[in-house]
Amino acid sequence: MTVTPADVTTVVALLRTTLRDVPDDAWDVPAGALTWTCWETMEHTADDLFAYAMQIGLADPPTDTHVPAGWNYRREGGPALTIFVERDSGTLGLLRVLESCGAMLAGVVAGAPADRLSHHTYGISDPEGFAAMGVVETAVHAHDVTTTLGLPWQLPADLCERVIDRLFPGLPEHPDPWERLLWATGRLALPDHPRRESWRWDGRPVALRG
Repeated sequence: MTVTPADVTTVVALLRTTLRDVPDDAWDVPAGALTWTCWETMEHTADDLFAYAMQIGLADPPTDTHVPAGWNYRREGGPALTIFVERDSGTLGLLRVLESCGAMLAGVVAGAPADRLSHHTYGISDPEGFAAMGVVETAVHAHDVTTTLGLPWQLPADLCERVIDRLFPGLPEHPDPWERLLWATGRLALPDHPRRESWRWDGRPVALRG
């Protein structure tokens, strides 16, 4: 694998270290340019990790739709989630849920046959693809949150390059892999390349891209 289960646990561990001292009452402000709060954005991140584990964890996963776990909205304009965190559990509770969901995805990816395929809106994908999606979701939503909270955050360059290679073929060249990933996900502009108004990755294995 170019992107591994260990990469999922690594990015989650780095994020937990970054956010561990955030006060319990500091989360209810918008995350970056999103309409979600920082708390909701981290719930969404945990929910993605959980959903990816569920999607690729079946022996016979669907390739045409999602695994039908229920989800709902807590408020109009908030994210649709299966995983919610008890608000009074504070920062520690939020980060524990995030870490648990990351561990689920890493464990499922590690145990799944490498050629297993499952549905995702951005293209049918394999265990490595779901691991890469989990890394990207965690990294860029961490950027949204830490930008608001004034905390340093950056994904290691090598991991940026590997998830870009797996999910974002054909990106323009740029010397900083982290800035390149942020441009790919609509977070900033690059020289000669305006900020993207819409974007998506290609989760399909390379062999299926034609």
